[in-house]
Amino acid sequence: MNDIERWRLPRFFSTDISGNKIYVDPEDSKHIVSVLRMRRGDKAVICDCAGTDHLCVLDSTTPHENACFEILESRKNTAEPDIEVTLYQAMPKSDKLEFIVQKAVELGAARIVPFLSKRCVSRPDEKSAEKKLVRLKRIAYEAAKQCGRGKVPEVFPMTDFDKAVSQVSAEENAVMFYECGGVKFNTLSFTSKKISIFIGSEGGFEPQEAEFASSHGITLVSLGERILRCETAPITALSLLMNVTGNL
Repeated sequence: MNDIERWRLPRFFSTDISGNKIYVDPEDSKHIVSVLRMRRGDKAVICDCAGTDHLCVLDSTTPHENACFEILESRKNTAEPDIEVTLYQAMPKSDKLEFIVQKAVELGAARIVPFLSKRCVSRPDEKSAEKKLVRLKRIAYEAAKQCGRGKVPEVFPMTDFDKAVSQVSAEENAVMFYECGGVKFNTLSFTSKKISIFIGSEGGFEPQEAEFASSHGITLVSLGERILRCETAPITALSLLMNVTGNL
C-alpha cells in the first residue's frame, strides 16, 4: 500500500499489542462500530505511541468489547520531528487554549504546559482546571490522529510561571517570546534537540517575569514589530522553529 492510500485510512493509537494482534480502547472501538461502521477485513493504521505505525486489518469487534486488529506490516512513523519541543503557554481567555493545543500538536510539539502569569485574565479554579485538562488531552489525541503523529503529545496540569521556568533543564535551549524586545529569531542557534518555548497570554509578560526568565538562562526573543495575538504567537513560533531545524 502506498503512502497516499495510507493517509486515507482511519488512524488510532494503542499500546495493547499481543503477538500480531492489536486492540484499541473502548471509546475508539465505539467510533469504529457506530460512526465509521468498519467491518471485518477493513484496514486501519494503528500507532503504538512510541513511533511505530502498524498497517492493520479489522479482525473482530462487538459493541461491548475492544476492537481487535491483525497487524499486516509495521514501519517507523515519519511524521515525528527530530526535536523535542515543550510549549509553555500562559493561560488565555475563553477556549483559546483548545485551539492552541490542537495546532501545537499538528506542528510537532511534544508537550504543552499551561501556566499562570501575572497578566493572565483567565484563572480557573482547581476543579475547572481538572475538567478542562481532560478535554485538552482528548483534543491532543484527536489532533495527533488527524495529522499522523507517531506519539500523542502530553498536556500537563496548569502550573504557575515560576514553577514552569524551574522545570527547564540546563540541557535545553529555552526561549521566551517577549513583546518588549529580545534577539531576532533568525539569530538563534539551537544546540540541543530539547527546546522549550514560552508564550504569554493576551497581556504578554511583566518586565519582572522577563528578567526572571532571563536570569534562569531563558533567551528573550522577538517575533517582530507587530504584536501577535496569544493564539497566533505559538503557531508562528513553532512554525519558525520546525522550519529552521528542518522539520517542516
